[in-house]
Amino acid sequence: MFGQIVIGPPGCGKTTYCAGMSQYFTLLGRPHKIINLDPGNDVHDNENYECAVDINDLVCLENVQEELNLGPNGAMMYCLEYLEANLDWLKEKLEPLEKECYLVFDLPGQVELFNLHESLKNIIAIMQNEWHYRVVTVHLVDGHLCVDPWKYVAALMLSLSTMLHLETPHVNVLSKVDLMDKYGELAFNLDFYTEVQDLSYLAEYLNSDPKFKEYNKLTNNIMEVIEDYGLVRFTAMSIEDFDSVNRVCQLCDKSIGYSPEFHKNLKTQQEKGSSSSSSTHPAVGPASYFKSGVIPERDWDPRKAYSKMPAEPISAANLDITERFFKSVKVNDDDDVTFEEEKEEKEKKTVEK
Repeated sequence: MFGQIVIGPPGCGKTTYCAGMSQYFTLLGRPHKIINLDPGNDVHDNENYECAVDINDLVCLENVQEELNLGPNGAMMYCLEYLEANLDWLKEKLEPLEKECYLVFDLPGQVELFNLHESLKNIIAIMQNEWHYRVVTVHLVDGHLCVDPWKYVAALMLSLSTMLHLETPHVNVLSKVDLMDKYGELAFNLDFYTEVQDLSYLAEYLNSDPKFKEYNKLTNNIMEVIEDYGLVRFTAMSIEDFDSVNRVCQLCDKSIGYSPEFHKNLKTQQEKGSSSSSSTHPAVGPASYFKSGVIPERDWDPRKAYSKMPAEPISAANLDITERFFKSVKVNDDDDVTFEEEKEEKEKKTVEK
């Protein structure tokens, strides 16, 4: 089974992302299902959000608050602990979908659940190690945080700590980039925030504020920690922009080794009426698929068994989003010149001199 685990702070657009990704998969013809593991998410209020499994059928957030006299955050943590203790319920619900669908798990927005608490980490570990699921964590961060450098640093720390805590393939996404221009101008180009480039420039920018002069050493140490790990990168996305959604999907597929051929082969198998208990992905090894008859050996093409990286570099894609949505980067008229042409022009000038 392949899928995405969608996490992020409240208001970052997780439910909207799941609904948008569902529409995207529908356009691609990829069989998929949304799994709602957020007890606070009322799935009946969203017409575009259809989930195959709803945690509210197992435990109700409001009932937990009333019966145990807990606040919203405490009740949410209890619900995840209750789910961990009753994973057989979730497994029973997912079994009919495992081989036929790509799953998208919608998680709650409480930061401590995926940053500190152990229940979600344990659930994901069981999915990976015992159920043999291949899942990627999609961590959404609201794009407008880039407007405030201090909030951006906090987002970097949150993303880094979450990556270290959950121990899964990770795709960090700056969501709602089409709305960033409403919150003010960026101190740097968008590529600086997505690629998490030399943070010394950001530290210098923050230290220039007299109000935070006494925290200069702390700021420099935080930047050093983030750079030493070298793990955090972001991909800019607007859920209404097909290219950016496609890029996020390709990164997710690449990180877990998913290929569209997987479900196509299963569909072919079902149409032929053959039966097989093998759940090995073609990218792992074709031998078992040859024996089971899922893929005839004469039709095996390893070039089609692996997902492809995005067609264009991430930096170029972010530049494109920047130009379209808030125009913080000026593009020169000479940008159409290729690298080879520019190199030849420089060599000619050198020869003439």
